[in-house]
Amino acid sequence: MPNIDKFIIGFDRALRTLLTPAQTLRTVPGTELPEVELNDSEKRDSTALMRVNHVGEICAQALYQGQALTARNAEVQRTLEQAAREETEHLAWTERRIAELSGRKSLLNPFWYGGSFAIGAFAGMLGDKWNLGFLAETERQVEAHLAGHLKRLPHQDQKSRAIVAQMQIDEAGHATTAMVHGGVDLPVPVKLAMKLGSKVMTQTAYWV
Repeated sequence: MPNIDKFIIGFDRALRTLLTPAQTLRTVPGTELPEVELNDSEKRDSTALMRVNHVGEICAQALYQGQALTARNAEVQRTLEQAAREETEHLAWTERRIAELSGRKSLLNPFWYGGSFAIGAFAGMLGDKWNLGFLAETERQVEAHLAGHLKRLPHQDQKSRAIVAQMQIDEAGHATTAMVHGGVDLPVPVKLAMKLGSKVMTQTAYWV
């Protein structure tokens, strides 16, 4: 596919990610569970944590689309595009839960998307094994981040907890797939830099 076509498709995906409701083929986890009454503090915490998770999915979409744009191997491109499609479901789930909690999405979503797309495109230019290694490490860190959210979410908010738990399972699968397809372990300084960037994003998105 010519590069100009890739950029046009990428721009279209960016607009869809930021401006249109995400779609899911799977049933939203926790749909069958009853909505329980949360006090103001619990509702605020659940809403903020789901907003952070939604931002994480915005970033995942951008990362994978940027990585797929610059990946050299067609099989690697397909792996990244498949991961992005599955992350779209997570985007839909978190978006719906935020609405159910009468919350709002991050005001900085265009910024999160643009920055993540640039990082993903750069990772792709380093070569496919590093591209996949970056994908695997991203998913490992997201999995750990989601485990932390399961500890912080109000226990009675089972609907939010069901969504986060299924997301955690999916992210672990993406990391495994990336390594199976040839990903390599990233240097420790890169992992630490990724953790620092993630910390800034999560703390900002909690409030903004």
